[in-house]
Amino acid sequence: MDRQEVFERLNEVFRDVFDDDSITVTDATTADDIEDWDSLEHINLVAAVEQEFGIKFNMGQVVSMKNVGDMADIIISRLS
Repeated sequence: MDRQEVFERLNEVFRDVFDDDSITVTDATTADDIEDWDSLEHINLVAAVEQEFGIKFNMGQVVSMKNVGDMADIIISRLS
């Protein structure tokens, strides 16, 4: 799975979790860029991403994610 495919799937997850079809995430997207992205929604988002890609993040990975690009990097490394 290449980076573009990961981002296409991530966009769908973000749109579903935040109930906003206008969301398009990039490498630089952070919680500051999405209105309802708070700590509770972050937990829901991580769970939805794990389900979408069939992976489980460890706590160190979750804490290290500073933006969506970091999340995509971890997903790609886990699927390789």
